[in-house]
Amino acid sequence: MSTPYDDLLAALPAQPKTWLITGVAGFIGSNLLETLLGLDQTVVGLDNFDTGHQHNLDQVRTLVTPAQWARFRFIEGDIRDLDDCRRACADVEFVLHQAALGSVPRSIEDPLTANAANVDGFLNMLVAARDAGVERFVYAASSSTYGDHPGLPKQEDLIGRPLSPYAVTKYVNELYADVFASAYGMKSIGLRYFNVFGPRQDPEGAYAAVIPKWTAAMIAGEEVDIYGDGETSRDFCYIANAVQANLLAATVTDPAAINQVYNVAVGESTTLNALFAAIRDALAPRLPRLRDIEPRYRDFRPGDVRHSLADIDKARTRLGYAPSHRLGEGLAQSMDWYVEDLCGDPAR
Repeated sequence: MSTPYDDLLAALPAQPKTWLITGVAGFIGSNLLETLLGLDQTVVGLDNFDTGHQHNLDQVRTLVTPAQWARFRFIEGDIRDLDDCRRACADVEFVLHQAALGSVPRSIEDPLTANAANVDGFLNMLVAARDAGVERFVYAASSSTYGDHPGLPKQEDLIGRPLSPYAVTKYVNELYADVFASAYGMKSIGLRYFNVFGPRQDPEGAYAAVIPKWTAAMIAGEEVDIYGDGETSRDFCYIANAVQANLLAATVTDPAAINQVYNVAVGESTTLNALFAAIRDALAPRLPRLRDIEPRYRDFRPGDVRHSLADIDKARTRLGYAPSHRLGEGLAQSMDWYVEDLCGDPAR
């Protein structure tokens, strides 16, 4: 029996649309680009290469046909510049707004830059999309919005106080989208991502996400740090699930599904200790020297949420979202890319 997403994938090639992806050279953005071009869609991409990379775009080019790649137009620009946003939104039907400065620790160290990108840039994109008359504005929200609310699993209408400047910026996005819906009739959907991972996720830098960072460290023979006792838990979501949610959100026709926020996750909790073991076990067949390694434990980091687990019922019922990959399946899909593309030849 086919899912709503199966039906959408079958229908889109015969109904090409024009999509804008902000942050197109980043991890999630480049995966969206690969999927949409593979479906013969026309795509405009906007990126300033602050956290995105040209090699992500180059890799997508190798994964689609020349005719599909010809449907892509890239704009090097910044969402903090309203004129760049207006150029990108011209003649676009669907906006997938992924551009942001992520990372709780980075926002604590530099709240001004986080606010400029995630609030000022977001407002610029809303204004540009409104003035261009786009059909749907889908944006990357964040599970950090749940803050200190203790309830598990996390339900969209129950949030607490933010625990970081980053969390504040992502909550402000939701407030602005809601106001633009009521004041201007804009149709938007926010996707609260929970720990998305997969190919083309950058392992470099102090603010790298945990899965690529740990994977790169293991391959390089370096120690893996766990902050706290390792019983902190997260709902890890493979990139294919996030891509699915974006496409469903952009095209859903039910009025009750629009101008909402949705959790994008799997609905399963994994501790950091269990994650460490899962990555180690996924790499061990390729790198037997990793079979017996153990992590190094460090102090808890400020601003980190202790436990996170999503309730995805709302996305299931209103969007038709059905995650295709659990953690183990996502890791299995990712490991070849991490070994070959991220870290080079591990025998060196």
